[in-house]
Amino acid sequence: MDLIRGYHNLRPQHRGCVLSIGNYDGVHRGHQALLAQLRRRAVEFGVPTAVQIFEPTPREVFAAQQAPGRVQTLRDKLAALRDQSVERVLCVRFSQAFAARTAESFVRDMLVAQLGVKAIVVGEDFCFGAGRGGNIQLLRTLGAAHGFVVDAVADVLDQGQRVSSTAIRAALAQPDLARAAELLGRPVLISGRVGYGRQLGRTLDMPTANIALRRRPALRLGVYAVRVRVGQDSHWQPAVANLGQRPSVTAERRVLLETHLLGQCPNLYGRCLQVRIEQFIRPEQKFDSLDALKQQMQADRARAETLMSSDKGS
Repeated sequence: MDLIRGYHNLRPQHRGCVLSIGNYDGVHRGHQALLAQLRRRAVEFGVPTAVQIFEPTPREVFAAQQAPGRVQTLRDKLAALRDQSVERVLCVRFSQAFAARTAESFVRDMLVAQLGVKAIVVGEDFCFGAGRGGNIQLLRTLGAAHGFVVDAVADVLDQGQRVSSTAIRAALAQPDLARAAELLGRPVLISGRVGYGRQLGRTLDMPTANIALRRRPALRLGVYAVRVRVGQDSHWQPAVANLGQRPSVTAERRVLLETHLLGQCPNLYGRCLQVRIEQFIRPEQKFDSLDALKQQMQADRARAETLMSSDKGS
């Protein structure tokens, strides 16, 4: 999959594609329906599939404090798009200037002049351009003028509920991991590169592999029984993980995923770790002392061992 960071990095060889546009947070079953239609159009026109995403998202630019948490990291989003056979991802840095572009100029100057789109595949509620002034009807009018077709794909329903990033965030906030996985069409997963921390876990007899999350996750902060694997290794190992801000040891607001393997713990610094979220143990809480924290961590480890032994994973 070819990742293109911004329209300024487009090259002549990138002209000609079928395109879908959206945040694609979760690449869930609704998104997968869009991408299936995108692949069909790509075969019809004999051009590559392309998806335009935004980083940061529009709501993170316009209303940062009210912006919802992320269903997945950018790394996981790109991996999920790759799994859906997307050939090109255009990652656009969303800004006030980009948002001010009219719907007509966006289509004319970017989608037609730079991308050479043959078809655009979006959801029925798709809006675009300054003030979200463009809709499906306008897009089809512009498509007729510029020579591309527009497909508006209907929502996917599950138990009468629209499959959406919003619905998944609601499930993750509870957390109802089974419902979130059902809407996603796969288990809840967080991956990232393991970085160096304060190595406090070692002093508490629980060394952890730490992944810093740049954006706030939608998943409820707390302790989870998880399974992890390193890189593309096929073996998933049982572990216990804390997703949170570590209020007992720091006043920082960034969110870390701290994972302690229940078996042998190799040196994971700098490695890419995939963490499959299995079961919720408890919410994050602040402890009055490191001794109290250590005692609770040991109890969490024991609980995770029990849960993992009763639910043998692959």
